[in-house]
This record gives sequence, C-alpha cells and structure tokens, in this order.
Amino acid sequence: MGDDCETAALPADGPARICSYECTFCVPCGEAMGQVCPNCGGELVAGPRRRVAA
Repeated sequence: MGDDCETAALPADGPARICSYECTFCVPCGEAMGQVCPNCGGELVAGPRRRVAA
C-alpha cells in the first residue's frame, strides 16, 4: 500500500490487486498506480478472494 493509503489492512475476503510476485495492494492504490506494481513493474490484476472460515 502507498504511504498515503487509508486502508489499514486488506481483509482476506476483500478485493485486492496483485502482481505475479504477489505484491498486494488495495483497489484504490492499484488504480492510483495505473495497475502497475511499483516494486517490480508488473501488471496489477484482481486477486483471488479467500473463503473466510465459519
């Protein structure tokens, strides 16, 4: 997440953007970065959601 990100933590079942190296960002930060990972330059895409244990 960026330095000005207001998302404290991404919930396991929430939306996220992820690159091929598994760098993970919240959706607003991904959009602000043009869907390009600032760490590796890879494309940020929608990450899979995890099921939350009941």
